[in-house]
Amino acid sequence: MPENRYWLFKSEPNAYSFDDLMNEPDGWAEWDGVRNYQARNSMRDDMKVGDGILFYHSNAKPLSIVGVASVVREGYDDFHGLDPGDVHYDPKATQENPIWCMVDIKGEAELSSPVTLAQIKATPALENCSLLPRPRISIHPITKEEWDIILAIGE
Repeated sequence: MPENRYWLFKSEPNAYSFDDLMNEPDGWAEWDGVRNYQARNSMRDDMKVGDGILFYHSNAKPLSIVGVASVVREGYDDFHGLDPGDVHYDPKATQENPIWCMVDIKGEAELSSPVTLAQIKATPALENCSLLPRPRISIHPITKEEWDIILAIGE
């Protein structure tokens, strides 16, 4: 059985916050609307049920990881891209080639203390974290070591 992988998902809290995820009536949410090919490929090809997610609030003060979630459904077509009435509509998407992908995630726990981007940058063992050189990507792979360090900082 393959080991779980770890990810960092970014969301602007005014669009969809960790509290929004934790308060989902069904206990989970579609992670839809991702319109970046690298992030799409990660969801489509690499994410598996049980993978861990660090939930990062972007465009916030301070920028920080605020909670932990997990993948509860592997990648599937993001049908929102086919709906002209949806904010995530993509006119290039078709039924035959929906282009985009999504996963379902479940909020697990809020961190006791948010882990700020400044803390990540100041932690030598996190110097190779994929978030640092590519801050605009919405989904980042995280190593098990990075996961453990960030959770320890957030306790």
